[in-house]
Amino acid sequence: MAPTLPTPRASTRLLPWSARAWFLAALASQWLFAAYIAWTLVRPLTGADAASIDGSRLITGHVVGDTPGNAALLGHVLAAAIINVLGLLQLVPVLRRFPSWHRWAGRTFMALSLLAALSGFYMVWGRDSRLSDVSAIAITLNGLLILVAIVMAWRLALRRRFAEHRRWAIRAFLLVSGVWFLRLGLMAWVIINQGPKGNTPHLDGTFDAFWVFACYLGPLAIAELYFHAEAGSRRMQFTAAGVLALSVALTLLGTFGAFTFMWLPHFEQA
Repeated sequence: MAPTLPTPRASTRLLPWSARAWFLAALASQWLFAAYIAWTLVRPLTGADAASIDGSRLITGHVVGDTPGNAALLGHVLAAAIINVLGLLQLVPVLRRFPSWHRWAGRTFMALSLLAALSGFYMVWGRDSRLSDVSAIAITLNGLLILVAIVMAWRLALRRRFAEHRRWAIRAFLLVSGVWFLRLGLMAWVIINQGPKGNTPHLDGTFDAFWVFACYLGPLAIAELYFHAEAGSRRMQFTAAGVLALSVALTLLGTFGAFTFMWLPHFEQA
């Protein structure tokens, strides 16, 4: 007997609901990440005890006398904190009904994304703040793709080609979220394997070398699947919904690991 496919109504409902489920999981996770960044990184850098940031295990923290490097670090982490709060809100349909809010929030997001990418370039190649050459190449590619996505989203918005603008804005959001995806993926991997497997402290292990690229290329691939599924066949919609459901599970697992082992200890030390 041939397997039956979901009814058109069921498959049509599954896709947006699975996207909403991932949105909620990602929103909670990114806001936790933003709180961690603000408390552990932004607060010390903007206060009188900037040197205490070294306790956060940054590759290169606050360096006395290195004004350009310290400024790049502050700009990078401040942009990251705001982006993690603001980014997903741009995808909320209700908020997009307020053109002024959507326009100014979008401009802020794009400007801060450019700041995060450019300051990242400086820290990796100008400040030599990297764990390995593999991770440096991955970060550089991520940054270049961010620049492309931001420029495309901006140009399409100016031309009022809003359907295409939406897709490039989502791509930009996923690319800018690469650091967040990196942490969640590593934590989910460690939990699933009940310990490190193919990981090293320098992010050049077998899994590390894969994930430093896949942490942003993977979400891009899932987004392309979702875009095609929106107007695609029942089979494609059901497949995309299943991939998003799996993404929800991994996002929750990665968030649990990152919050428990990476973020929460810094709040408890305060």
